[in-house]
Parts: sequence; C-alpha cells; structure tokens
Amino acid sequence: MYDIYIVQEGDTIDTIAQKVGTTRDVLRNLNPNGSFAVGSTIVVPKVNDYFEIYTIQKGDSLYEIARKFNTDYNLLALLNGLNVNDYIYPDMRILVPKRDVKYYITKDNDTLGSVSRLLGTNVNNLLRQNNNIYLEEGQLIVYKD
Repeated sequence: MYDIYIVQEGDTIDTIAQKVGTTRDVLRNLNPNGSFAVGSTIVVPKVNDYFEIYTIQKGDSLYEIARKFNTDYNLLALLNGLNVNDYIYPDMRILVPKRDVKYYITKDNDTLGSVSRLLGTNVNNLLRQNNNIYLEEGQLIVYKD
C-alpha cells in the first residue's frame, strides 16, 4: 500500500520518513532514481494495521526474515522496493507484513471476485480496505479480518 508524497520546503529524507512513519532506507528503496528536491513526488508506504518495521540483523536474508515472519520473501521484496537478490545490510529497516493480515499479489486475468474468494472475503470488504484496485499484474492487495 503506497501513497504519493510531494516534497515540501525544509523536508529531508529523514523528516519525510518520520512524517509518514517509515525509514529512510525504505524511502530510498522505493525511489531508487527519485529526487528528494522540493516539489518532487516520491512514493511512500502506508505504515498502518497491515505492516510493521523490522531492523535487519547481521546475517539476515529476505528468505530468513520471511520464514521468521511466516510470509513470502517475494512479498517482502515487493513491499520494500527490492529485488529478491538485492543486498540487505544490518540496521537497514524494512516493512514486514503483520501476521493477521492476508496478502495477495495479483496475476494476469484476476478478477475482484476471484481475489476476494482467495482472501476469504467479499468484494465490498476488499474494496473498503484497498483504496485503488487496478488488477494489473503485480499489484498488492491486502485484507484484514
């Protein structure tokens, strides 16, 4: 789940991270070619009931973190603007899915009905919890009971 943020006068990557409840590492990963100059638009994550922040420890890998949090390493990479083979380093902070939330990454030919059935809900609940659903391949859809 992401929003667009317009960089304001006096903003730094740290103050933006603090405003939106994330980390500078996540902002950099989501905006690898982005400018943080005044007036620029950047992608920022929505940190809310769906995600928590995890600080990378020495020896961690996306695969091990995913296993620890009982989630998919591809989902971890997607949430943090990473490729599954990207280097992660100690003290880097990433978004991690909360355990009581269901996540689905859309595939070609998905419909609202098929996705809602996979997540165990109805279309109205799915739309209520996801601001924009385009059903383009690779979109993250969440559902919390």
